[in-house]
Amino acid sequence: MTERLSDVVARIQSVRQLSSVIGAMRGIAAARAREARGRVEGVRAYAATVGAAIGRALALVESGAAGGRAHDRRDGCLVIAICAEQGFAGAFNTRVLDVAERLMKADGAHELLLLGGRGLAAAEERALTVGWSAPMVVHVDQVGALADRVTEQLYARLSSGRAARVNIVYAAPSFGNVHVVDRSLAPFDFGRFPRNRGCSPPIITLPPQVLLAGLAEEYVFAELCEALTLSLAAENEARLRAMTAAKSNVEKMLDELVGRSRQLRQEEITSEVIELGGGRKRL
Repeated sequence: MTERLSDVVARIQSVRQLSSVIGAMRGIAAARAREARGRVEGVRAYAATVGAAIGRALALVESGAAGGRAHDRRDGCLVIAICAEQGFAGAFNTRVLDVAERLMKADGAHELLLLGGRGLAAAEERALTVGWSAPMVVHVDQVGALADRVTEQLYARLSSGRAARVNIVYAAPSFGNVHVVDRSLAPFDFGRFPRNRGCSPPIITLPPQVLLAGLAEEYVFAELCEALTLSLAAENEARLRAMTAAKSNVEKMLDELVGRSRQLRQEEITSEVIELGGGRKRL
C-alpha cells in the first residue's frame, strides 16, 4: 500500500502529542525525586534524635537487660517489600522483588508485606503470596501516614508471635541503576546505640524497659519513613531515566517522520509537475 502524505502528517501530530506527555511525566518525576531527596536528611535527623534518647534510656537499665530474647532460625521471618505504585519505572519492581524473593527462600519467610500497586501485580505474576498490601505513596507528604500503617501491621505480627525477624527491602537513589537495600528491623539491635549517662539522669515517668520499648518502636517508625522516602526518590529517578530514554526515541521517530513527509511532499510536487508538463505537450 502506497504511503500517503496525509497519513504521515497525522502520525507526526500524534508523535508530537506523545512527546509532550513524556516531557510532562519526566518533569513530574524529576520534581518528586528532588522533593523526596530533600526530605531524607530531616528523617535521618529525627532518627538520630530517637537514637540518642535510646542511648540515654539504656544507661538506666542494667547491662544486657534491653537485649531481648534471642530468636533462632526457626522463628518466622517477615519481609516488607517497597515497590512502585505507578508504571514507567523500568526494572524497579523486578530488582526489588528479586531480592525479596531470594530473602524469603533463604530464610523460609512466612509472610510478605508489599507496598505498591505495580509491585503487587508483579508479585502475582511470580505467584508470590502476599499477606498484606497497601498503595505506595506518590507524594513525600504521605510518607508518615503510610509508615504508621506499616508499623501497626509489623508490631501486630511481632506481638502475636507470627514473626520474630523482620527485613525490609527497598530501592535507594543511585547513579544510572536501581540499588536495592536489605535492612533488618527486628529483632531490634540495641547494641547500635552507645549508652549515654550524661551529666545528670533524665527525668522519666515510665519504667526504663517500657520507655525503651516505646523508643524502639519510634526508631523503627523512623527507619520505615527513611525507607519509604528513599524508595519514592529512587522510583521517580527510575521513571525519569525511562522517560528520558523514551523522549530520545520519540525525537528520533519524529525526525524520521518529518524526513519522510518532506520526501512524500517532494514526490507529490514532482508528480504534479510531470502531469502539467504532459498536459501542455498534448495541447
